[in-house]
Order: sequence, then structure tokens, then C-alpha cells
Amino acid sequence: MTRQLNRRALLGTAAAASAVWTFPSSPARAMANDEIRLGFVSCGGRAGGHMRVYSETAGVAVAALCDPDGGRVYDKSRIFPKAKTYSDVRELLDNQEIDAVVVATCNHWHCLASIWAMQAGKDVYVEKPLSHSQWEGDQTVKAARKYQRICQVGTQQRSDPMQAEIKKFLHEEQGLGKILSCRVNRYGVRAAIGKRSEPLKIDKSIDYDVWLGPAQDKPIFRDNLQYDWHWDYNTGSGEMGNWGVHVLDDARNNVFQDKVTLPSRIMAAGGRVAWNDAGNTPNVHFVYFDTGEIPTVIGLSNLTASKDEQTRSAEHPGPGSGYIAYCEGGRFEGQRGRAVAYDKDNKVIREFKGNSGNRIHQQNFIDCVRSRDASALNTDVEMGNYSTGWCNLANIAFQAGDQYSTDAAEELAKQVPEWGALREEMKVHLAAHDVPMTQLSLSPMLEFDVDDAKFSGAGADKANPLLKRQYRAPYVVPEID
Repeated sequence: MTRQLNRRALLGTAAAASAVWTFPSSPARAMANDEIRLGFVSCGGRAGGHMRVYSETAGVAVAALCDPDGGRVYDKSRIFPKAKTYSDVRELLDNQEIDAVVVATCNHWHCLASIWAMQAGKDVYVEKPLSHSQWEGDQTVKAARKYQRICQVGTQQRSDPMQAEIKKFLHEEQGLGKILSCRVNRYGVRAAIGKRSEPLKIDKSIDYDVWLGPAQDKPIFRDNLQYDWHWDYNTGSGEMGNWGVHVLDDARNNVFQDKVTLPSRIMAAGGRVAWNDAGNTPNVHFVYFDTGEIPTVIGLSNLTASKDEQTRSAEHPGPGSGYIAYCEGGRFEGQRGRAVAYDKDNKVIREFKGNSGNRIHQQNFIDCVRSRDASALNTDVEMGNYSTGWCNLANIAFQAGDQYSTDAAEELAKQVPEWGALREEMKVHLAAHDVPMTQLSLSPMLEFDVDDAKFSGAGADKANPLLKRQYRAPYVVPEID
């Protein structure tokens, strides 16, 4: 069953894209044969990767660098000495010579920076996950339509030509028959982020008020400011928003062909266990999504296989970062850059080779900036909003959870075997770290009304407030009419 938000007239659908999403040319620049001047909102590691790609893209100039961390701006300015430098995104957006921006900030800045940029007449390439909360993602989609801006989300595997071959094999050719269920994985080892007794002191080279932006001004007790913001819900989205968005987007694209926008029911278990650090996002997280047609689960762990293991991830079926479509005639395992189809006897019947989609994805954005045709984007902001939404809802379910209930988990296992199998794997995995399942939290089965964008029933009182964060003035994400 296809699920769409009730703002169809504004948000549009893929079928109506060509009619709704072709925008007039920018009044100042970004014409078909002009150089496109890019501003970079963030000068961190991922932004540096984008800078390398775009600096090698014909007809594109790295024209502005912005980061509240002065050291990062300095480092990148040595590579791009002609680029103007800023510490505050608002100053960059006042520069009328900038045609488009690349937003590669902490997650909590993605939507506000993107909306401000579109209000200033800039097109936007924004890194995944699109949003830090679902409400602000919806506002970003509205802004793209209202201000007639091109907005691409950085789930770059959408630009891998392999994906079209996979969809043809699974759906047109019915290469493995009917898809019965879907399992998504993200198993990648990470380390604890430390736990200080005194708050972290912020380096004087950082404009910390701008760095915080919409986030709350809370003391930080981890060891490092940068990158480890991922594991604090004040600024990040945990591993679910960091890598989960990539693998869930792959499943939405290839298994569901984007016909399921958001799940209607979600149940999650998880915890931050074994480490005793300052993070508050789960390092073990497993979730059931009711899609209305194909039962789907995701398993996520940042722990090693056991407490004595140094590098190896926990045992799991399929790829460590990817998805499995269980079908009548076998199974299909997909991941970034490759995929394999197996028959019921575990024999390989077809292999797919691809690439990460990197460079192609950035070129796709530039092509659409020139053509003004948002329907040609490989990850238009609306698609990115839906894929991010699965992660946001999974995180909400974790945050809305209570003490783990074996009975409740087993009841779902009776109805959804995929959940039952995943739960048993996690039980074994955690036991290898001397962690009982009772250290996890478990949500009730959360009912989510996709059209009204809110929860109802059990757990709704905890879940609904998490759909929109409290913003710190003046860094407030605006509600877009």
C-alpha cells in the first residue's frame, strides 16, 4: 500500500514530478553555460570529500568555505585559497555570488541551514540524514517547493546504475518470485567515546554558539567535540541516522520501489551497553517496521562479536551494511556496490556490480541545478525525507521505550518471525558481552498515522513530543506554509 503525507498538493508525488518540480532559472546565476559557484557549510571530513569531487567537476567552483571551527576553515582555505571564508552560515548566504550550498554539518544543523539557503535563493545538496526530527524534514520539503529550489539529499548509492538493474530483476523479471520479507543490517564496530568528570572545554577557535545552533546548550562529557556528536541525541541521530539511513534507503528503493513512504507501526528494542561512556544513542538497536505489505526489520550493533574480540562484528546473516530480501524462490542480498541473488539451494544465480554512486550523485545535482528540473534528482528532498523518516521513527521508538519485556518481545516474535530471529541473534550477541536483554529498553507497538504525521495509542504520549525538537533561539527552524 502506497503511503503519502496529506500535503500531496505541496509535496508532490513521483508520478507528478515532471509537472510540479520544474523551476524557473535562478535570476542571478546558475544558467545553462555559467560556472556554478558552490559554498560549503562545514569544512569537516565529509565536506572535504565533497570539495574534492566538486572541484574536479566541470563548470563548478569552490567559492566559499564556512565552519564555526576556525581551524577547519583555515585547513580548507589552504587547498582553496580563492574561496571566501566564513564562520557563520548566515554571512555566507548573504553572498549573492553563491549559487548553491553543500550542507555537511552536524545532523542538528541540516534542515535549518538548508531552509535558510533556499530562502536566500540557493540550491542545496544536504548530507544524510536529512533531518534531526521528522517535523523539520517536512518543513525542508515544503521550503524546496515553495522557493522552487533544487535540493538533493546525500544518499549517494541512489545514483549507482546497479540499482536500476536490481529493481528490474526483482520486480519486472520476478527473478526470485514474490518478496516475502526484508532484513536490513548495520553491523560496524565502533569504540566508546569516553566519559569525563568535568565538562569538555571548547577551543577558543570555535564559535560555539554557532556550532550549537538549534541544539540545546548542555555540558558535554565526552572526550571530543567533533564527530562524536553523532552519539548524542542533542546533535546527532546515532548509528541509525548515520549508517541506517543508507541501508534503509536501499531497501526503500529496491525492495519497496519507494511505494512505502513511512511505516505505520514501529516497535524497537535497544540500549547503550557494555561501554559506560557519555553517549546516549544506542550501540545495539533492533526494530520492526510494519509497511503494510512486506514485514521489515533492521538490526544494528557497534559492539564487537564478544568482549574479548577487538575488531570482528557480531555474527549475522547477509551483508554487514545492507539488506536481504527473502523471496519465494530464494534470497537477494544487496549492499553498497554489489549484490547477489541466491536460489533456495543457496546457489548464486546472479551477481550485480556497481559503485558507491559517488561523483555521479554530485554530478546529478549539478545537472539539475542547470536544468532546473528537480524531478531528475536521484534523491530529491522528499525521497530523502521519507528514508530519514524511518530512522527518526526508529530513534523515537527507542527513546519512548521502557524496561525490556520478554513477554512483549515474544508476542511480536509469534506474529513476525523475522523479529523473532533477530531478537535471538541479539540475545546471543549481548550474552557474549555479559549483557542480559533486561538491560535494553523496549517500546510498545507504536501506531503512526502517516497522513497526520503523529502517533496514537500506547506510547504516543512519549513519542509525539519527539517528532519536533525544542529549538534554541535564534536558531529556530521555521514552519513553512
